[in-house]
Amino acid sequence: MMGNLLEHMGVDRDRIHFSWISSAEATKFVDVVKEISEKVRALGPNKKFVKDYNK
Repeated sequence: MMGNLLEHMGVDRDRIHFSWISSAEATKFVDVVKEISEKVRALGPNKKFVKDYNK
């Protein structure tokens, strides 16, 4: 349901990731952040949220 709302707002599902990580799982947290950061960087800027100053 949250994914549908975000898509309606213009946020791609690939830009959002939910993960349950305990405070005792620092290594897992670092791994998840690195993985998601790489995926989002590969997607590039979200064109719906970048202002076009040429208009």
